[in-house]
Amino acid sequence: MDYDIRKLNDYLWELPKTGGMRVPARIYATEEMIAQIVSDKAPQQAANVAHLPGIVTASLAMPDIHWGYGFPIGGVAAFDLDEGVISPGGVGYDINCGVRLMASRLTREQVEPRLRELVNQLFRDVPTGVGAAGALTVSVDELRCVVERGARWAVEHGYGSETDLAHIEEHGCIAGADRAEVSHRAWQRGREQLGTLGSCNHFLEVGYVAEIYDAEAARVLGLQFDEITIIIHCGSRGFGYQVCDDYLGVMDSAVKKYQIALPDRQLACAPVDSPEGLRYLGAMRCAVNYAFANRQVIAHHTRKAFEKALGMSAAEVGLRTVYEVAHNIAKFETHTVDGRERRLCVHRKGATRAFAPGCEEVPPEYRVIGQPVLIPGDMGRYSYVLTGTEKAMHDTFGSTCHGAGRAMSRVKARQAAAGRNIIREMEKKGIIVRGQSRRTVDEEISEAYKDVSNVVDACALAGISRKVAQLRPIGCIKG
Repeated sequence: MDYDIRKLNDYLWELPKTGGMRVPARIYATEEMIAQIVSDKAPQQAANVAHLPGIVTASLAMPDIHWGYGFPIGGVAAFDLDEGVISPGGVGYDINCGVRLMASRLTREQVEPRLRELVNQLFRDVPTGVGAAGALTVSVDELRCVVERGARWAVEHGYGSETDLAHIEEHGCIAGADRAEVSHRAWQRGREQLGTLGSCNHFLEVGYVAEIYDAEAARVLGLQFDEITIIIHCGSRGFGYQVCDDYLGVMDSAVKKYQIALPDRQLACAPVDSPEGLRYLGAMRCAVNYAFANRQVIAHHTRKAFEKALGMSAAEVGLRTVYEVAHNIAKFETHTVDGRERRLCVHRKGATRAFAPGCEEVPPEYRVIGQPVLIPGDMGRYSYVLTGTEKAMHDTFGSTCHGAGRAMSRVKARQAAAGRNIIREMEKKGIIVRGQSRRTVDEEISEAYKDVSNVVDACALAGISRKVAQLRPIGCIKG
């Protein structure tokens, strides 16, 4: 597609405010990346977001931008609480899809001789796939407690510890969850999926610290060269999907009721303080807490799988939560805009909070370096640990990228993998992969994604996050 896109500097591009746009749309990318970005509809989606009432400063897109539902994936938009809107398309179907990073006391040398047994044990203990039965099943009454208490519910039931909670965004439980706004269908879908990865790009990865870029930040985070790490990437499963689906219809009606002009009906929204907006917020927060609990249960079963496969005690394995962040969420936050503090509703869809050093939302022991930012890549290359910056607070409402970003559709990925044995290819690279189906593995080939190092470097060049360490995979389970 042809866009009137203007280069502001080596890492930032702008679609100027035209027509019904209330603010410009800005895309973070290098010169090398922008050609691919403008080859699809994602920049137009970023421009469409700029039409929404009450949007502040600009519609933003990170370097991993690609086409999504309504908002582009990789999109960030902040709205005034009095005049702005909230949109399910700005959060996505997988509410609070996010990433937890865990680090161990083990080295790659200690784990590699039993790597296959470890990956197989993880595959047995952490259910994967579209309809995976959970590691535990709860009643609807119990699930109502889960969505109010989040990861704390899991800890109270023996899945992990208070130390985990101290290292999760929002301490693993966002306030304001309103279970009265959740449908019967969502409760039924969520009952048997706690502790499950799901499908598509969700995964659990065994890796190691391959490179350290900021020695002091790595020290503060407790990351050491060659140390074994775990990345857990998943979200709110069918529960969150149903919440989103339920409220798209509510928002369609709200658009008509409040006479909101939209360039794309997928941007269906409601005023933040309207009955419809408040209902969605209450239900969305339930899904946010479901995802926090889900990852907490998975982390517990990951620890147990390590102990069983390696024949070690919990103390010997030493798996601890470094940090956990949300990628798909809308939150009320205070930011400085044009020299004054404003309370805003910040939508991050395929984007990560990246708060600066000193922010009280960051765990006390990390405040000297800023909030940890976790950027998973693809199963064949690498992932990154970053930290937030003051520039991110100023330029992007404390946000940065969230991953590699797809470079080809799942259909094209399967076509590219046809006639190949992807699991064998990975094994030749020293990476043991287990998947629920060959189709899932084929859809997740490395070529299907942008090189996450380019995405991370663009954010570092822009100053909206700082590189700390690179992690390389040696084992991966997928749905």
